[in-house]
Amino acid sequence: MLTASAEYAIKSARKHGNPFRACRQSYFKETKRNLHNTMGGHHLILGQLIDYISGETLDDTLDERHRQGLGRLLVEQKGFAKTDIASRHELEIHTENKCAQLLITYVVKMDGRIAMLVQYGPGSLVTRHRPSLAMARLVADYQVPVVVVSNGVDADILKGGDGSRLAAGLAHIPTHDQLKEISAQHTWDAIDRQRAEMEIRILMAYEVDGRCPCDDSTCKIESKDA
Repeated sequence: MLTASAEYAIKSARKHGNPFRACRQSYFKETKRNLHNTMGGHHLILGQLIDYISGETLDDTLDERHRQGLGRLLVEQKGFAKTDIASRHELEIHTENKCAQLLITYVVKMDGRIAMLVQYGPGSLVTRHRPSLAMARLVADYQVPVVVVSNGVDADILKGGDGSRLAAGLAHIPTHDQLKEISAQHTWDAIDRQRAEMEIRILMAYEVDGRCPCDDSTCKIESKDA
């Protein structure tokens, strides 16, 4: 049986806007400030930049530059309108005594439904497959048809339903017209409760409990009673 917290996770709205609203913002901001120059170059803040999709002001990091490059690719090469895309899309997940908020790099909509999820992560693509597929099974109450995992220089394009690899390389990310055709043929199957609860636990393991300590794309509260 689905726990009350997992039931809430399924029913709760997936909001696009201020990330980490429910988390302790000041703590995470201070932690991020203290760790700017540690743990490798991808945490070094070089200044500020404007998000290509949303217009939001963000810290300029090497990782963020890769994310922005993916946004430009979607618009300038793949034919999507900026209004088709939400950047830094917030996903809130719950277990019995913990909650976390994750940021999905991009969600791309067709006719009001999320048709493609694009998740950036540095390094190995294969290690990002499973958590990205879990996001695609929790971000909406239906199965998102296409999942793209990218490190900014390469990409794997996955079938949302079974996780099989459809193609590899940035050049093979679906265009607007290709995604429209995929969406028209997709069955938009509902995610059952047992699957949703399993995907929540997978995300907690991959993206929350096992995250880099200075990863600012995840916000965690140990106890919902705290």
